[in-house]
Amino acid sequence: MQILLTVAYDGTNYAGWQRQDNAVAVQQKLEEALSVLLNRSIQVCAASRTDAGVHALGQRVCFHALDLRVPLGKLPMVLNGLLPSDISVIDAIIVPDEFNPRFDAQHKTYSYNIYNAPFPNPLLSRYSTFIPQALDVEKMRNAAQAFIGQHDFAAFCATGSSAKTTVRKIYACSVEKQPNNIIVLTITGNAFLYNMVRIIAGTLLYVGMGKIPYSDISAIIASKNRKRAGKTMPPEGLMLLNVAYILDKLPSVR
Repeated sequence: MQILLTVAYDGTNYAGWQRQDNAVAVQQKLEEALSVLLNRSIQVCAASRTDAGVHALGQRVCFHALDLRVPLGKLPMVLNGLLPSDISVIDAIIVPDEFNPRFDAQHKTYSYNIYNAPFPNPLLSRYSTFIPQALDVEKMRNAAQAFIGQHDFAAFCATGSSAKTTVRKIYACSVEKQPNNIIVLTITGNAFLYNMVRIIAGTLLYVGMGKIPYSDISAIIASKNRKRAGKTMPPEGLMLLNVAYILDKLPSVR
């Protein structure tokens, strides 16, 4: 049978999700834990290959189990006993054998956190990017609306992407300031290009700084010119919040 896990992790100490030869990745730690539990080599397939330093609250990961050995409802608890404290399995369900967590995803939601205050806060530095300059959140909020819809996002794709097309559909894009001086960009789309969310965050940052007029966003998208968009923001502010699937792909078998 095939099992779909929901996994949360702090990406600070990892070279991203994907297993690598010369660095420790989240995938490696999860596969090692599963291999110990099932007493055979296990390979997993994930919905998103988050980069080094990027966090996740709702990464989705599949693996095939010939003999689970523990009740499905207790699987997260048992795996968490084998995982480091900065990786946690928070749910497990059975899915059809043909299910693919990446290609069957209906949409993904990311957030990007900016800590906007005169001085840095060391308690927030692992999960946000510090910007001391005062930002105009209302202009950032207005600019965010221009990203909604289906567009060619070539201007918001970093070099090195292997995507066959740069057309993506954004369902929602919002900017809100929380009481703790965290400005949160939340964006939901059918898929995202390499560094797309971090570049959108950098573009909205420039809008908040007054470097880019919020009315220029549509023209920047239409230009398909990476040089016209904002900078690529650091990874620590980025979090994969959720990967959603149509309900009939996820039977409630526990």
